[in-house]
Amino acid sequence: MNVIRPIDLMIREAFAEVTYPGDDHLRGSDEGDEPFLLEREFKGQRAWQALEPVFLDQAPEGYGSALSFFSNEAFRFYLPAYLLADLQNRLERANPLFHLCHGLDNHTSRKPINPARYGKRTWFEEARLRFELFTRQQAAAVVAYLEYKAQQDPYERVKIQQALVNYWRGAASMTASEGLPNPLAHS
Repeated sequence: MNVIRPIDLMIREAFAEVTYPGDDHLRGSDEGDEPFLLEREFKGQRAWQALEPVFLDQAPEGYGSALSFFSNEAFRFYLPAYLLADLQNRLERANPLFHLCHGLDNHTSRKPINPARYGKRTWFEEARLRFELFTRQQAAAVVAYLEYKAQQDPYERVKIQQALVNYWRGAASMTASEGLPNPLAHS
């Protein structure tokens, strides 16, 4: 039995109704060239299902860094395309696993982003903001993807398990309005 197929379907169903954020809401930063390159390449790309893995892996302009520069809305809209491409082992540069775990694992969660600019804001707080738009069903699809990746990638297994415990499993079982748990609050 193909283990990936149920995860593939779960991702497709969970993100099927997410609407395109609009051409003016693709980038989440104005700093540097990459956000503007991303905006140019993804402008008008209203169907994440139609994006080829080779495009995703290169965008923008060969950097493969689009996931770092999307607005939160665009990240949620395009994430399923990246997850499906990764499940097919068709990504070399783009790394959705990093973006779903960074800030949620024990090593990075308490680290400040940039104290001179953002004060005491941690990577965990930043990750929660990024993912607050996700529905319970979308978080459950992310959980399925991460659990699969944990089985396949022993090098990343600990980081994945920590992200699952610290955030994703809670997000899959609660809505944001119910109050997602904050593991940092107990320290």
